[in-house]
Amino acid sequence: MQKELRQQFNNNFSEKKYTAYEQELENLHPGTLEFRNAETPVFIPKDFTLKMLSACEDIIDVIVDENFKTRTQKAIPKDIIVSNENEQPEFIAFDFGICENTNGNLDPQLIEMQGFPTLFAFQAFHTAITKAYANVPSTYDAYLNGYTEATYIQLLKEIIIGDCNAENVILLEIYPEQQKTRIDFYCTEDLLGIKTVCITKIIGVGNQLFYEKVGKQIRIKKIYNRLIFDDLHQQKNLGKIIDISYPWDVEWVPHPNWFYRISKYTLPLIDNPFVPATFYLNELKNIPADLENYVLKPLFSFAGMGVIIDVTKADIDKVTDPENWILQKKVKYADIIETPDVPAKAEIRLFYFWKKGWARPIAVHNLARLSKGKMIGTRYNKDRTWVGSSVAFFEL
Repeated sequence: MQKELRQQFNNNFSEKKYTAYEQELENLHPGTLEFRNAETPVFIPKDFTLKMLSACEDIIDVIVDENFKTRTQKAIPKDIIVSNENEQPEFIAFDFGICENTNGNLDPQLIEMQGFPTLFAFQAFHTAITKAYANVPSTYDAYLNGYTEATYIQLLKEIIIGDCNAENVILLEIYPEQQKTRIDFYCTEDLLGIKTVCITKIIGVGNQLFYEKVGKQIRIKKIYNRLIFDDLHQQKNLGKIIDISYPWDVEWVPHPNWFYRISKYTLPLIDNPFVPATFYLNELKNIPADLENYVLKPLFSFAGMGVIIDVTKADIDKVTDPENWILQKKVKYADIIETPDVPAKAEIRLFYFWKKGWARPIAVHNLARLSKGKMIGTRYNKDRTWVGSSVAFFEL
């Protein structure tokens, strides 16, 4: 997006440098880096950053409103409502596409948001390695609001571990060793000293939870939750596992209910020029005549599964549970990142952290994703180069 920096980076790029860069990332935890890392970071001008941050503040106004929980109660499937919900999500991620508006200028457009963690730990390592590899100037930074790598990691520790012993805090997943993002679990262990535990290994005794460590049962007091219920429900032959909805004496970070409250379900509640018009399908009185300008999305899915980009009336007619779908105005991703063949599109995911005692969450860091396909994500960009996971560096 910054032409001089883009030209400078592209002119200095070589496959040899990129291979060395990839190897340095791979060396963090050999054999666990299963997603592609793009050849380039993204350089974001100050005015574009301010547009994203201003949109987030409008969205946060909705989230902190005293009626937000009432307005989003139907977002949580009745069979998986979890007890002991707290008053705020510790983590929120906002995904903005770099898009072209009707005047041909660049604007951010919110694609999705989630009251759920992402690659927080990996991204700390990724950023440092990328900054050196790309020779990013000192006038650009990946961290926001004055945060640095050190203060970012410290805040992560304060939120996830707090006043607990690290031994009593776990990262919870389903078959973590099989997840494509597992490198982040191991990076989390490196930074925080907590253990990653599969839900199938959790033991319930009374109203307390335990995991085994060197043959000893260790009490779980806090759960850094990376478990996505949609993923859990797709698993077969799990055997007997703990009932997540039971009121266990444990603190969730973040609580599972926030995964649903702050999600695609929230989009129709937002009114901002950088948030595409979105409608609950069951509340839509008239189907738009220009369906080619909309995207049909299931509320309960992950990693883009089930999304219909080229919507037809027949697609809508096939939906048997319209209360679980949204129709969202389509955005036009800009072919903005110059690459050796065709330009790439980009999304920026802003990390917001919300520590106890804070009135509002604060933007602290980011990740970027590059694509040359119709959708963002490695499964939609097979056999392409200059696509995949990356980092955005913001003009100071």
